[in-house]
Amino acid sequence: MTEPSKRSTVLRVITSTARAVSHASWLYPFKGIYYFCAHPFLWPLLRARLLPSALLSLFVLTNLFLWTYLPQVALLAIFHGRLAWLNATFLVLGEGAAIVSLLFEAFFVDETLVDVFDAVLINEGYTDLIATSRMLDSDGRDPVKQLGRPTMSAIYSPFSFRQIAEFITFLPLNLIPVAGTPMFLVLTGYRAGPLQHWRYFKLLDFTKKERNAFTKKRQLRYTWFGTVALLLQLVPVLSMLFLLTTAAGSALWVAQFEGKRRALEARIEDESSERYADDPS
Repeated sequence: MTEPSKRSTVLRVITSTARAVSHASWLYPFKGIYYFCAHPFLWPLLRARLLPSALLSLFVLTNLFLWTYLPQVALLAIFHGRLAWLNATFLVLGEGAAIVSLLFEAFFVDETLVDVFDAVLINEGYTDLIATSRMLDSDGRDPVKQLGRPTMSAIYSPFSFRQIAEFITFLPLNLIPVAGTPMFLVLTGYRAGPLQHWRYFKLLDFTKKERNAFTKKRQLRYTWFGTVALLLQLVPVLSMLFLLTTAAGSALWVAQFEGKRRALEARIEDESSERYADDPS
């Protein structure tokens, strides 16, 4: 192999590796944080929810640490020894995140998450996808201002008793030394990941069978996405912010899916046109 061809091969490997890493599913929650911070038109969606969410988070976490932290340390000490203090902290933060998410995401914030998701997709050039489910004002000076009234049910992530039940069921995994907490996060992320694209599946009018087939094909990627999203939810006080930034990251991932899907459809259409031109009969 000549020197130029070696360099070309190495360059292709580096480029493909960099592209694969940049599109890794676990990065999208972090991309969402950057995107949210870099696009001021999204900030008003947070401003209206920031104070109540911060107060609720402080109230919930203060009471959990005050009344449940030491008993959980005592219980975990039987299995974990000195690691009990650390694992009890993760356990309490997880309980707090579940309570805050349950109260805000299910009852107060879902509409805001839909707006974040839709605004990001409009800004990324997929206005036609959003136009299938809500009225849009083309005169709006930014994507958020363009968002109008939904013309069909607009749910970002459905309230799931099954997810809550599984969360409670998996909590005892934290009793397992060292590996218990990571296992808890991954198993919870396994269920939570696909729900982050519920809105996308509705926009595409997927049936349950199509939705399951789509997520099953990408289950590992969804698990990593859901796990990282859950980890961000464990950050005290900022859990509300990360709910919104994760929705932005979810939309960015959808933009990647849509780009590939539409490119494939265009290629198939071009090939069909070429075959018809070659054989008009």
